[in-house]
Amino acid sequence: MYVFSQYSLISAFIFMEPKLSNQLLFAAALLLSVVLCAFSAKQCPNCGSNSVPYPLSTQTTCGDQSYKIRCNAGVLIFNTLNNSYPIISINALNQRLVIQPTNLFPNTCISSDFIHQGIQLSPSLPFNITGENTVMLYNCSDSILDQPLDCSASSLCHLYAKRGEYSRCSDTPLCCTFKAGGSASAHKIRVRENGCRAYRSFVGLDWGSPVEKWPNPGVEIQWVLPQEPACESQVDCDVDSTCQPKPADPVKRCYCKAGLQWNPIQGICVQTGGCQSPGGCGRQKKIPLIAGLASGLGATFLLVISIGILLHRRYKHIREAQQRLARHREEILSADGSKAAKHFTSKEIKKATNNFSKDCLVGTGGYGDVYKGCLEDGTVVAVKCAKIGNTKGTDQLLNEVRILCQVNHKTLVRLLGCCVELEQPILVYEYIQNGTLLDHLQGLGLGGKSQLSWIHRLRIAKDSAECLTYLHISAVPPIYHRDVKSSNILLDDKFNAKISDFGLSRLAYSDLSHISTCAQGTIGYLDPEYFRKFQLTDKSDVYSFGVVLLELLTSLRAIDFSRGEDNVNLAAYVQRMTENGRLIDVIDPMLRERSSSLELDSMNALTQLALACLEEKRENRPSMKEVAEDIDYILNIVSTNHVEN
Repeated sequence: MYVFSQYSLISAFIFMEPKLSNQLLFAAALLLSVVLCAFSAKQCPNCGSNSVPYPLSTQTTCGDQSYKIRCNAGVLIFNTLNNSYPIISINALNQRLVIQPTNLFPNTCISSDFIHQGIQLSPSLPFNITGENTVMLYNCSDSILDQPLDCSASSLCHLYAKRGEYSRCSDTPLCCTFKAGGSASAHKIRVRENGCRAYRSFVGLDWGSPVEKWPNPGVEIQWVLPQEPACESQVDCDVDSTCQPKPADPVKRCYCKAGLQWNPIQGICVQTGGCQSPGGCGRQKKIPLIAGLASGLGATFLLVISIGILLHRRYKHIREAQQRLARHREEILSADGSKAAKHFTSKEIKKATNNFSKDCLVGTGGYGDVYKGCLEDGTVVAVKCAKIGNTKGTDQLLNEVRILCQVNHKTLVRLLGCCVELEQPILVYEYIQNGTLLDHLQGLGLGGKSQLSWIHRLRIAKDSAECLTYLHISAVPPIYHRDVKSSNILLDDKFNAKISDFGLSRLAYSDLSHISTCAQGTIGYLDPEYFRKFQLTDKSDVYSFGVVLLELLTSLRAIDFSRGEDNVNLAAYVQRMTENGRLIDVIDPMLRERSSSLELDSMNALTQLALACLEEKRENRPSMKEVAEDIDYILNIVSTNHVEN
């Protein structure tokens, strides 16, 4: 009778849903182990009616001390760096808990944890904010506009501001909505004076549902699975583990004995495939399994069914979360009237890149990786992926789509579309096969020497300058690239330049002479006045382009510590050599040795133009349009002489 029930139960799991069958069978085995094994004494006692699953700890004698929470009069409390929040719920299966965020100060639109700058988790503890939180920021200052938030008139925060106590926030018209967390480094939902002074958070919010159907406010936090318990001697461990150090971990821990493995969910050592370990299942030997199961059959059946339902709901929750994330990203990309990018499916992207094969990887950076791919119609593409969990890289890629969908120029790398279905967003570009300008100037793969002729370099400078001129003048609103450098200038098979990487770019609206934003960019190219004043203008791109001109002249890197302490910075190095009348010494020897006197004069002229771009005060720098015109003039003279000869 029991054997029939057991096989019927497993069959039910298999036919529920194919994608879940393996998970459910594993869960069933795990629960059978839990039922048959004595529960670890490390779990803390209930706090009122609330259970405290391992590794959470309310006492020094239970749980894992790195996962401390508090029990206060039957209510579980989660401590942050300088505040405490009630715990609404705990889900031990996916290592998550939800805390109750604070309300507003009476008769204000200021969160009552404003004095603590909102929710601030300790980066040294194993907790982080999940990506399931939709956060709405209220009472915001204009400085928040430079961040990747949805602060538009259609943002969800305006809907919620019409309800209850948050109606007092409707008098502060600037509010923003964003998805918080999602990475191991997500530790804050921040409110402050020079930003936003109030917030509200919802877990698993369906952005398309009416406000009255939204869940209660909450902030979801997850914990990483714990390591084996720390110990000082064998006395601190049970009979199934040994107190010892390991080379990679100087802390002594209770490591499981041979034949057993650490179960971080329950905090015990178990044998793979069931509870057969000594001490874990008692000391009885060779007791038939049916005898051990008989008394707990009913409870086991209910537990296994329950875990099946929970896992099914979890799978559905994950699938819905992915769909919400895709919709959210699509809304971000279509905000402010931006033209929609073509949306590729995850299936198309995986097929194009052979499931992101390492053989297709052609580049990597702080944002993520770039793969070479081939679409079904034979189009060769570059597939740019943010790193999983890298929120900053994700924001930059989404920003890049919004920027490139609004512009079209022959010297811009063409964006073909994007994919927002996967955990990390993906951009699809035309493939530029000849690498970056930096690669060619450094002679990478060319015996260590650049093969670019002087006329090629002038044409690259002209193409790049015209592209930036288009962004500053013809784009509506104007666009400031903010990361102009030789590695972001690509060369096609005819050595035509195309500018790429708009992840840091910003739109400049007509009523602003500059954008106030935290200085970002690449050291060696960064406008010093932008760095000091945090005011981004078109002249910041002019400064960066001046450094690129020096690279074209010298084939030297913008920053190179091998040049000596005083010459690390290329701009300062060339300026000093020019002042000392030794400019010729820093010109690329390959150019210097092959050039006519006219070409040498043109190099001197381009150097003077580059130094004008590098003026300390931005008002003394030329505009990008003036730079493009001067380069065009120099190129015409050199080209005419080249043809005549």
